[in-house]
Amino acid sequence: MKQFVPAAAVVALQVTASLAEELLPVQIRAPSPAHFSDLVANNTLDFGCRPIAHPTSDGKFELQALLTRDQISWLHGEYSSDEAITVQETALDKRQTSGKAPIGTGDRFSGGSVTPSGLGTKASTASIASILNVNEINSALTGLANAYPGAFFKYNLPYTTFQGRTSVAAYTGAGPDTSKYRLYLSAGMHARERGGPDNLLYWVSDLLAANKSGSGLTYGKKTYTNAQVKSVLSAGIVLFPLVNPDGVVYDQSSGSLWRKNRNTRSGSSGASVGVDLNRNFNFLWNFRKFFSSSVSPASTSPSSEAFYGTAPESEQETKNHVSVYDKFPGIRWFMDIHSAAGTILYSWGDDVNQSTDPKMNFLNSTYDGKRGVTGDSVYKEYIPAADATAIKRAADATVAGMKGVGSRSYVSQQAVGLYPTSGASDDYAFSRFWAEPGVSKVYGFTMEFGYSTNFYPTTAEFNNNIRDTNAGFMEWALTAIAVGL
Repeated sequence: MKQFVPAAAVVALQVTASLAEELLPVQIRAPSPAHFSDLVANNTLDFGCRPIAHPTSDGKFELQALLTRDQISWLHGEYSSDEAITVQETALDKRQTSGKAPIGTGDRFSGGSVTPSGLGTKASTASIASILNVNEINSALTGLANAYPGAFFKYNLPYTTFQGRTSVAAYTGAGPDTSKYRLYLSAGMHARERGGPDNLLYWVSDLLAANKSGSGLTYGKKTYTNAQVKSVLSAGIVLFPLVNPDGVVYDQSSGSLWRKNRNTRSGSSGASVGVDLNRNFNFLWNFRKFFSSSVSPASTSPSSEAFYGTAPESEQETKNHVSVYDKFPGIRWFMDIHSAAGTILYSWGDDVNQSTDPKMNFLNSTYDGKRGVTGDSVYKEYIPAADATAIKRAADATVAGMKGVGSRSYVSQQAVGLYPTSGASDDYAFSRFWAEPGVSKVYGFTMEFGYSTNFYPTTAEFNNNIRDTNAGFMEWALTAIAVGL
């Protein structure tokens, strides 16, 4: 398959970035996931957070994408003679429909004098009217620190972003000793995935409020006791709610479905601006060396949504994310919060798991150039059987919790799915144990809340997402405790 190049020889995603109103959700249907391989390898197309082939009720598979009208026309032409593959666009861009959750204006937490309050401690009819803006995310952290002195701590991360912003993380539940913290959750890595920081902040707000009042939590049809609240807090929670502030500021002001950060060193205009932070971590980052040439787990093109940067951890935001492991050396469980696919993903993401050959692993140069082809037997990524059982148990429990709320269905699956990734935060978390002797083993997960490619939820969807994710966080944390911290 040829790379898409629209009329006037303008690279596809440069058009996308400058004319974001032209982006349309598209569903591509085929008899098998293998039919999508060439499309996924075309890194000028936008498949959301990561390409996922969803099974359909009629036995086929569906791949979601966000495309310009030029790209859609090209796609129709490419498959005009292939009856097995159909391309269907949504009639209206979801971002233009009524009811889209607005971005908050001003500061609802008044610089920290108002305490954030989530949905788990409120009546079932309660609703949050708008998505937090960047200033409010930081103000929320200040509000929690003010409301719970000695129990909630925030601190500035060491690296300022390309545009000069200071990022803030926090920790709660296990006191001031940073060696006692076991759970780490982050959000806001991909700028357009609206609601991720909100989900995390409102959950922690609920935990602290319920702990103080001696009450439990309720998310739809899921309920949790005060004893469970105290148990989760005692595990020690580290939160980094806004990994990519520059990107989120731009996305919230432009409505452009912006994904990357705003670093202009590799490109100064259009889609060439920025790096995909979730391809920038030091796990098989140099995919051209480590993976089969037949797969595209990231991109070397600055105009791609999956541009991997100029080096592992080249980005300040990635450095900040990694620095958390140094400050909290006892972290054992990690969750990165994304949208929109309705899945819980667990390691590995570079190839299919296997537990029989320890020598077949990401550090073994014998297998360089062979990774990532999920249907072959040449390479599969080693994972100890006990670890495989533990992470699947946690992912399944998280899905059960989210489904139990009652708003929608979710699935758990290995992160590789049908297509590999490189440089991702969840695999980096898990890989450290083998790549950096002496560090703790960390189980890495990615939560993809919401519906495929629906990055800008309606107000109702936004509130459903909060309840779904918060129940999921509870189940994930309780299972982590049961498995072992």
